[in-house]
Amino acid sequence: MSERKVLQKYYPPGFDPRDIARRRGPKQKGPRIQTVRLMAPFSMRCMTCGEFIYKGRKFNSRKETNFEERYLGLQIFFFHIKCTRCSAEITFRTDPKNNDYAMVKGAVRNMEPWRNRDTKEETMEQRLDRLEREEAEAAGEEEKNAMADLEAKNADARREMAVADALDEIRYRNARINRSEKEGVDYADLVVRAEDEELARQDREDEEAARRAFAAFSLAYDIEVDEESATGSSMSDDLMTGRPPTIMEESMSSSTSSIEPAMAAPVPTFKRVVKKKKNHSALLGIKKKPTLV
Repeated sequence: MSERKVLQKYYPPGFDPRDIARRRGPKQKGPRIQTVRLMAPFSMRCMTCGEFIYKGRKFNSRKETNFEERYLGLQIFFFHIKCTRCSAEITFRTDPKNNDYAMVKGAVRNMEPWRNRDTKEETMEQRLDRLEREEAEAAGEEEKNAMADLEAKNADARREMAVADALDEIRYRNARINRSEKEGVDYADLVVRAEDEELARQDREDEEAARRAFAAFSLAYDIEVDEESATGSSMSDDLMTGRPPTIMEESMSSSTSSIEPAMAAPVPTFKRVVKKKKNHSALLGIKKKPTLV
């Protein structure tokens, strides 16, 4: 079976390589044209028949190299293809300036929004200013991000400390409850709550107000007794003479009679009395196992 690609050639026995002379053909004038196979670099629409040609469609094209057309020393190539529907000639070229291809004739390039931007070349000063602004914005964002991270870390640390303190308090309280249960003491009577402290403070204030009120009342009563002792002789004279007492005297006697039982009554107290809880388990006949200390 013969090879599809010939890698070895037959040389006759009388072959002399010196007989091969290098021939120089006539110098080609104008552009050089080659036949190459390529794919469409972008989507386009034929202007003759309106056929759409998608990107990547393969064509047998003519590659034209015009040595006079260059951009900053880079060669520009022209490609000629035919429409797949009407066989009209379509030409496009390389665009080294924008690192792309540009349409020449025969078709129009499809709409591409990202190619509508301004393609003006920026000067060196504009480029330096843009780079400085970008660096300043990046540095500001990094500093802002660093401060935000630091604040978040501080907040997390404070939250963890608060949680740890709350857990320590719960553990301490549970330990006291367990210790009181082992010792047989009702822990509910020993727990001091904020509401209990507030009620105790109000009780102390009420007791102090009652003590001041009773002290003022006792002082006023002493003054009245002194006045009655001063007028006692005149009243005894009236009784001896048989004169009926006046309205003022009756009111004073009634006030003294009402003060005496009031002073004899005990001073009320506002101290809170904590009631012990009933042992419901004993009422139901449930016996607790004795705990070993």
